[in-house]
Amino acid sequence: MKTKTIVKRVIDVALTVTLLLLMAFQVTEQFAHEWLGVTMFALTIVHQILNRKFYASIFKGKYHPLRVFQLIVNILLLLSFVCTALSGMMMSRFATPFMNGILPSSIVRQGHLALSHWSFVLMGLHLGLHFGIVTAKLRNKSVKIALGAVMSGVSVYGFYLFFKSDMLNYMLFKNPFAFLDYEKAWWLVILGNLAMLLAWGFAAYLLSLILRSVAKKDKRKSALLYALLLIAVIVSGIVLNALLNPAQENPSASWASPQNVQTQSDTPTQAVSADYKEISDNDILIKGGSFKMGSPESENWRGDDETQHEVTVKDFYISPYEITQAEYQNELSGKTILPFCSHGGGRFGQSLTAIAKLAPNSNIGKGLSVHYSGGASLPDDVAAWLQTNGLK
Repeated sequence: MKTKTIVKRVIDVALTVTLLLLMAFQVTEQFAHEWLGVTMFALTIVHQILNRKFYASIFKGKYHPLRVFQLIVNILLLLSFVCTALSGMMMSRFATPFMNGILPSSIVRQGHLALSHWSFVLMGLHLGLHFGIVTAKLRNKSVKIALGAVMSGVSVYGFYLFFKSDMLNYMLFKNPFAFLDYEKAWWLVILGNLAMLLAWGFAAYLLSLILRSVAKKDKRKSALLYALLLIAVIVSGIVLNALLNPAQENPSASWASPQNVQTQSDTPTQAVSADYKEISDNDILIKGGSFKMGSPESENWRGDDETQHEVTVKDFYISPYEITQAEYQNELSGKTILPFCSHGGGRFGQSLTAIAKLAPNSNIGKGLSVHYSGGASLPDDVAAWLQTNGLK
């Protein structure tokens, strides 16, 4: 084997191992995760240089269905790798802090989560398109059948984990945060990621066999068998997840659900609910309690000013509506509005434009947008805001 070929194989293995570790954030934690991301980016560049002949061949030769599929997977994989790396650098605290904050963190975080899962799936497909090189070297038919049976079982388990982990919703930009199991043993996390990667690889391998067989009239029955096996593997993973996790729900949906108002504490929580049909503009009582403010040290992309501490809130009253009828009907012409908000990186967004449209004849003062973590300068920021608006 030539030296260049050996180097290529080493880079390929390094890319795969690095990706498996990157998808195990709960194992590596943030510092290692960021530097693994930089390593992945560097390895990707080296991989492209070593395989630069691929780009020269794009416009040469005929295109059959399998070659089209390979080209699409390779291009999408490269784009997703680059975008994942750049979005990660924009949230970096250790590796590339100079890029942190280029774009709003809420947008970058959700994009990074979605693109990293796309990269993971596309990497599995990319690897699967090369499985044929390995199987072609196997001359013993019994060994091929046994290997196919093992890969089918691993793939069923991999697709089960894929749907159990809610990866599809991450890929569809539906999960704004990463919901990870920090109690699972590190080796189970790695093996689980490997099973999912192999599942997508096996799916790509079967699809490549289907595309090859369809092109040959005498192999079309084989194409049908490969297609049935592919469908059976994926459906089995879905069914297994439905059976083992019948009450599973999207964690981001439950996180964002506004249906119940409740406090969090080490004691059983008290939820305050009300029949909104019976409530007018009168305030409702919210029972006080204690909760932990801030974030645990293990949380993804945690800021230095998010030290977790307990906060106790007394009973208080609140309106059941965002605005009362009296406030809605009150004319704001000539009155001063001082906008303020807390945010996770988006600041006011389009809110100031909306206020100007809803109250065109009012005086809109300078707004104050506060990051959700507060920050050490919060008291000074509030004082400066009030002074700017002539209130202090």
